[in-house]
Amino acid sequence: MARAFDVLGFGALAVDDILYVDRPLCAGKGKVTKRVCDHGGNVATALVAVARLGGRAAFIGWLGDPPEDVGGRELERQGVSTAFAPRRADAAPIRSVITVGPDGERFIAYDDDVLHGTSPDLPDAVLAQAPVLLIDGYAVHSEAVVARARRSGLSIVADIEWTIGSASDRILSLADHLVLPIAFARSYLEEDDPQVLLEALWSPDRSAVVLTDGERGSYLRQRGDPVFWHVPAYLVQAVDTTGAGDCFHGAYALALAEGGSPLDCVIFAATAAAISVTSHGGRRGLPDRAMCLSWMAGEHAPVPVPLRA
Repeated sequence: MARAFDVLGFGALAVDDILYVDRPLCAGKGKVTKRVCDHGGNVATALVAVARLGGRAAFIGWLGDPPEDVGGRELERQGVSTAFAPRRADAAPIRSVITVGPDGERFIAYDDDVLHGTSPDLPDAVLAQAPVLLIDGYAVHSEAVVARARRSGLSIVADIEWTIGSASDRILSLADHLVLPIAFARSYLEEDDPQVLLEALWSPDRSAVVLTDGERGSYLRQRGDPVFWHVPAYLVQAVDTTGAGDCFHGAYALALAEGGSPLDCVIFAATAAAISVTSHGGRRGLPDRAMCLSWMAGEHAPVPVPLRA
């Protein structure tokens, strides 16, 4: 079946005011060295990453009415379609202030008192436009749509960073590809060891569980494979980690849509995310496919290894 897109997504769409400071965040105070206004949000930035990597992406979450819809216009400018996004006059992006230290670490302060998710009346014909749906924690506001997508055969890639209880549990259960920050998994399950976390998050309905751990790499369990994998991180000098996780999710979702195994998807995603942290800004450093393939072919590309207990 021919589809118009590789990846659909709904979730966080943000406008970010980014402050770069001259001291580590733990110092308590420091001088602002640079100010930048950029667009962000987990799913929105991940979809821009898909487009930058040569994929076809569409945002299908709530957008405001033109001409006030700055977030939607920026997505279109970056190559992400908004043709199927439902619109309401009161829809608006999340507003964030991000402080970035000289080591690339950042603190995000956000105001998310806005309309989330997507329309409950989103047609099945829209969901049929791609093989992969990318969601984040705000999908709790549109659980029925996620359930319909899963029943329709879409792969659900979930980027969850927080929980509000049973609603989040249900979204986690609907995702066949959990791609989570390990910090969230540790807090959610009150366990520490990556292998224990992979076991605890697994279910017969899963295709993959991926735990991302920054400079320590990623951990993976995939269906039909008795081996749990550790994919080491690239050795890079991080300039700004803003959007690195979003880049990882977008690259993973695109590789999945193109038929890659979960391990192949993690390798591609880890490469894209590593490149992204070498530049300032959540979207400005997103790589293209040629750059990723060049890094993956290099002699310093990390090699997956079996995870030992």
